[in-house]
Amino acid sequence: MCPKPQSMKTMPAKVIPPGGTVGIIGGGQLGRMLSLAAARLGIKCHIFAPESDSPAFQVAAAHTIAGYSDAAALKAFAQTVDVVTYEFENIPADAVALLSSMRPVRPNAEALAALQDRVVEKTFIRGLGIETAPFAAVDSEASARNAFASIGSPAIIKTSRLGYDGKGQRRVHSADEAVAAWRDLGRAPCILEGFVDFARELSLVAARGVDGTTRCYDLVENAHEHHVLRTTFAPAHGSPRLTEEADEISRKIVEALGYTGVIATELFETRDGRLLVNEIAPRVHNSGHWTIDACAVSQFEQHIRAISGWPLGDPVRHSDAVMRNLLGDEALGWAPYAAAPGTCLHIYGKPEPRAGRKMGHVTKLFPLGTRPKT
Repeated sequence: MCPKPQSMKTMPAKVIPPGGTVGIIGGGQLGRMLSLAAARLGIKCHIFAPESDSPAFQVAAAHTIAGYSDAAALKAFAQTVDVVTYEFENIPADAVALLSSMRPVRPNAEALAALQDRVVEKTFIRGLGIETAPFAAVDSEASARNAFASIGSPAIIKTSRLGYDGKGQRRVHSADEAVAAWRDLGRAPCILEGFVDFARELSLVAARGVDGTTRCYDLVENAHEHHVLRTTFAPAHGSPRLTEEADEISRKIVEALGYTGVIATELFETRDGRLLVNEIAPRVHNSGHWTIDACAVSQFEQHIRAISGWPLGDPVRHSDAVMRNLLGDEALGWAPYAAAPGTCLHIYGKPEPRAGRKMGHVTKLFPLGTRPKT
């Protein structure tokens, strides 16, 4: 069932002024960049995460080291903050319910629940009249065979929950492969999706305030390597119709969810020019990192503004941009980026540069209308 929109008129939101405190669940690079953006506005952040070396701890006013199911720690955390948000969506429902009973949680628990599970998410999107790849739920050998018979080859089987950056998914070309992949994925609830022969991958970051105001950043084009985002090109070249359609898709989604905060919609552009929604991230997003340097108000500041009851900022870019993730040991070669003109370097403060791990990013700025083609 799709979540019902919240009434903005019956629940006026308290504005969190400078000096207030935002609680952030998760201590990775997104929490770090949210904390930095909040500090610009005079708002403090309290990070809640289980890892003692969380990079967000380095820049936050306070932090709590505890598990996401530690009720006592969650209660103590909630008592120190004015509003709660999160940097990733895989938070236990019980933790969200407990926090919601004590403080506003933005985005809301209903939106989080709708977007934590890929089957629920795709069903919700289809219910809005928005196109996706064909899909079917898989929770048994029989359903894996039936799903493959319905969708055909090739197809992608993914865990319904928890997967990211290509983790928890397999490409399959037969019913037997679909069954074997479901077993390999621990017999967890899964989704089988039809493979989309897309022309390119796009995404759009949008924000919705507590008063229902919605602002969209530019549609961007993304290039992936081994299922990990490698490069984002802002803006996406192409027809203005695509941007208008992507904006409308995002607005439909946030309105239906009664959403507050930043949201990212990942899209496929098909070879015949249609837009299909791939996934929705109920948070700030890697493909929006370019906004830190190419816009007056970044996606991170926009999220803090939205959840704090502030007016949303202007998302218009002042420069074109190409953002590239620094993975693993690449971040050790930071010096040339630091010296390059028109280049903005961001290092996340993570202790161990494992292969494929996002250790930082670099954004190259260009005058409007002059970024290189992909």
